[in-house]
Amino acid sequence: MDPESIRDVFQGLGRPLHIRRMFGGLGIYHDDVMFALAVRGELYLKTDSETVPHFETLGSKPFAYPSRDGGTVTTSYWLMPSAALEEPEEAARLAELAIEAALRRRRTAPRSRRRNPAKT
Repeated sequence: MDPESIRDVFQGLGRPLHIRRMFGGLGIYHDDVMFALAVRGELYLKTDSETVPHFETLGSKPFAYPSRDGGTVTTSYWLMPSAALEEPEEAARLAELAIEAALRRRRTAPRSRRRNPAKT
């Protein structure tokens, strides 16, 4: 999925989007909050314990990829239902849920240490 197609899907959101290349895909941001991921031609939305049940009801599945040790890594990004790809209002509603999930995660995530602490 290319940036123009992504903007078309989220046209009903009414918020500015920033799209950045990452890990062979594209990260989709509102302000500095990543709420969606486009990879392998699919669009995935950020979820958390509050929103996963809703995505399950819609028949969505989480983005998963093989790990180096032969296992599978399952992420908190769930597939955008195909019907929402054609309906800007539904895509916007799901995007709002994803933005809220990303913001909740940000509030509860431990603060990371500074990468280059000053030497004293």
